[in-house]
Amino acid sequence: MKSNWNYPTTVWVGKDRVKDLGEACHNLKVNNPLFVTDKDLVNLPFIKEVISEIKKKLKKLILFSNFTGNPFGENVDEGVKEFKQNDCDGVITIGGGSAIDVGKAIAFMSGQSRPIWDFEDVGDYWKRANDKNIFPIIAIPTTAGTGSETGRASAIINKKTGVKKIIFHPKILPSIVILDPKLTIELSPRLTAATGMDALAHNLEAYCAPSFHPMADGIALEGMKLIKNSLVVAYQDGKNIEARQNLLAASSMGSTAFQKGLGAIHSLSHPVNAQYNIHHGLSNAIFMPYVLSFNKSIIEKKIISICDYLDLDKNFESFLSWILNLRKDLAIPHKLSDIMDCSKLDLNKLSLMALEDPSTSGNPKKINQEDLKLMYQHSISGELFE
Repeated sequence: MKSNWNYPTTVWVGKDRVKDLGEACHNLKVNNPLFVTDKDLVNLPFIKEVISEIKKKLKKLILFSNFTGNPFGENVDEGVKEFKQNDCDGVITIGGGSAIDVGKAIAFMSGQSRPIWDFEDVGDYWKRANDKNIFPIIAIPTTAGTGSETGRASAIINKKTGVKKIIFHPKILPSIVILDPKLTIELSPRLTAATGMDALAHNLEAYCAPSFHPMADGIALEGMKLIKNSLVVAYQDGKNIEARQNLLAASSMGSTAFQKGLGAIHSLSHPVNAQYNIHHGLSNAIFMPYVLSFNKSIIEKKIISICDYLDLDKNFESFLSWILNLRKDLAIPHKLSDIMDCSKLDLNKLSLMALEDPSTSGNPKKINQEDLKLMYQHSISGELFE
């Protein structure tokens, strides 16, 4: 089924909608785009096919792919240089969250004179930007996790500090999003699991965030239901188009919902992603039950509401069991120590980085550095909070 949505931006949904990329460029008056994808994707047959088809409809197309997952500020700088040298007038960005984050940041920074770190998501830093020089963005996700295609921010690592920063501006929300499930059918079971758990973390933390935003709550609930019904299906049968479409929608929904807030799952993840290049969705999946059990006293009523909507027994333990069983079904490791050597981790450093992460402010239970350190310790030992 094909459909067009206009919330939170223009979203074209359905099988083979990537064929409408030329129309998207025409609608936005983009004639000379920078085509942004990462070096792990650029040589894959389906990306080559997309590039070949769009070249038939445009006079010029510049390709930029010199980056991988967990991108750095220098990757954005290089992309900006390519954009300016070739007089590009917009960005087509295709791939996972990292590729879309880089593409959005290039479209934003190509019109700015200040360094990217001046636009971190702190207070009103975004008002420092020249918002008349933000170029059009067409975003096409090939994973169903970050939801960056419907987000107003990019996650970029500052190499000098080793800290993942959230760069924010309302106008870097892509102008047109194409959600084509065919582009996700080759995603491996491992990445299907990790990205799907990332989308779940976004919807879950958004729903549990303490601020008042019932629209975000409604979106988050339905996002979690789509994931419950479709993630294991897509993991077991990657060619199931309906499941793939549901996960793409849930991913975009999570990003839309988390403007309400995130929480400690993300603030614990970001330092590990930046310092050790651990996949973001995988770290979110590992930290999830430890953060849930830590926050139990504050979020129990909300979790029961989620259980009601997801047709689970209406108690916190039922939800936690679902999360633990889901991770087993997806072959997600239970402990951080299952995926990396934790014997020499500087937990004081990591917990301080987590405390300073913007996501911490959205945690439903007020937390300090010692709390975050304790959550790291539990995630290493595998012991949930009582």
